Amino acid sequence: MAKRKSTASKAKAVATEQDPEVKIENALGKTEAWFEKNWKPLTFVVVAALVVVAGFYAYEGLYKAPQGRKAADAMFVAQQLFAAEDYTAALEGDGVNPGFAEIADNYGGTHEGRLAAHYAGICYLRGGDLDSALEYLAKYKAVKGVPGGIINAQNEGLRGDIYVQKGEYATAIDHFRRAVEASDNSLSTPTYLKKLGLALEATGDYAAASVAYRRVKDEFPMSLEGRDIEKFASAAEQKIQ
Repeated sequence: MAKRKSTASKAKAVATEQDPEVKIENALGKTEAWFEKNWKPLTFVVVAALVVVAGFYAYEGLYKAPQGRKAADAMFVAQQLFAAEDYTAALEGDGVNPGFAEIADNYGGTHEGRLAAHYAGICYLRGGDLDSALEYLAKYKAVKGVPGGIINAQNEGLRGDIYVQKGEYATAIDHFRRAVEASDNSLSTPTYLKKLGLALEATGDYAAASVAYRRVKDEFPMSLEGRDIEKFASAAEQKIQ
């Protein structure tokens, strides 16, 4: 009789353990116990995460945005000097207003400051200072959108031009490829494709150079580069072994 009672008790216990509601209650009990034990470090983690997020938005809204506006205001005169082809004053300032180099250094954390660095790189390039040109062009950060894509491509293309002048064709090829990928348009893309082809030829890769030239012919036949690209493609193909 005792044995039957014991067996019945065990069966009841098993059934109870398998009951979904009992399982949920047990799980909740374990969760509450864990939370009770760990609530202090958990709260610390949550609060820390909130502080980081709040700090990010405060930085973006209260610091970075106003800094960007200041950089844009500061660039106004420098851009006018640049348009007038007074590259030295545009770079260094006119004695009253800052130039692109100073704006880039002071507001480098903003899009406007990085755009100033791009301008500064062009000014240095115009003055023949290739190393400083590379330094400032490298501070520019690519942006999204069609207008931004054109500047992104120009930035990569200019860096490619500099490395060609330095005789570092492999690096130039990387930048020309990025320039082609940055903005697909009939104005700049055929230019960078042709430059890519010429740089590839300089390394002896005539097959890849031919591909770049053929893209100009097939995709941009009405461009300035497309008018005589056939002779470049044919010459490259004749050198393929």
